Amino acid sequence: MTVSHPFSTKDRILGAAEELFAQFGFAGTSLRQVTSRADVNIAAVNYHFGSKENLVNEVFRRRMDEMSAQRLAALKVAVREHPGELEPILAAFVSPALAIAQDRHGGAFARMVARAFAEKNDALRRFLSEHYGHVLREFAKAIAACLPQLSKDSLYWRLDILVGALTYAMADFGLIKRPSGVTETAHRDRAARELIAFAAAGFRSA
Repeated sequence: MTVSHPFSTKDRILGAAEELFAQFGFAGTSLRQVTSRADVNIAAVNYHFGSKENLVNEVFRRRMDEMSAQRLAALKVAVREHPGELEPILAAFVSPALAIAQDRHGGAFARMVARAFAEKNDALRRFLSEHYGHVLREFAKAIAACLPQLSKDSLYWRLDILVGALTYAMADFGLIKRPSGVTETAHRDRAARELIAFAAAGFRSA
């Protein structure tokens, strides 16, 4: 009897890889572990991705494409409807990331992002910079328009710090856990508000 799977072979491989990368890291996860978790053979991985490096990139692309599109769309609205205001720009950057992290399929991705920061993986960093660096540049441009007195050097330092704080919040490493009786959505919204307020103060600091 043939066992039917609800997802395509490629989707199963991506899902298995995301979970394993989040748990064991990129170097600590073998393709054999991925094929075992996805219930496929190594030929399927080679056919769809060609190499482990490409598999890592595609796992990121699956979430990053969606998140980047949401961020840029929200940024466009923020700049149009709240010209000169910093907080809506920061919300456009922060909220889509926290929403993906809360999604039941996105929790592993959030932990995997934290792994990407913790592990030295130059190939992955190049991939992310080449494919998603334009998103950070668009936000940097919008922030600079709100804070013309802030040097470009300081702006990028502070944006980098915001990315680190957001990654920490996405991966739920923080000491503040969701209180009993508070929904995931309400807890996420509170995290977003606090992070946006904190970041805004940091960007405005002399």
